[in-house]
Amino acid sequence: MTTLIESSSKLLSGALPGTWELLSRVDVTGSGERRLDPALGDDPIAILIYDRSGHFAAQFMKRDRTTPITDATASAGNNSRAQGGYDAYFGTYSVDDTLGTVTQHLVGALSQENVGDVLTRTMTVEGNNLTIQLRTNSFQGEPILRTLVWRRVG
Repeated sequence: MTTLIESSSKLLSGALPGTWELLSRVDVTGSGERRLDPALGDDPIAILIYDRSGHFAAQFMKRDRTTPITDATASAGNNSRAQGGYDAYFGTYSVDDTLGTVTQHLVGALSQENVGDVLTRTMTVEGNNLTIQLRTNSFQGEPILRTLVWRRVG
């Protein structure tokens, strides 16, 4: 049984460290239309870890990898590229408590072109939920807002 931990800090920098599992990942256009990411599907599984020393790791997987998977030809702006229904990257991070953003410096990544990327996301922690938002492009190149909701598991 997992014990949920209430954050000891109202600041993002104090509330963020921990292990998170993905609850939902939704992409919408400026007009509110939902877009599906064929590389990871509409219900991927994922884990995200932020430690207190400034390191992080993220792994995403398409829940059903038994059917053929379409890979993007290159990563979209402010995003990494999945391959074969899987995406993973790790590195260091810094938090801007004033802006509510986290900037990640990718030291390693599944997709070679993502090594060295710097990705900034808006994040909020409320209780045991982490919400991440970022502007990127859909698989077809259309601008979208991606919202990921996570639950603390450690």
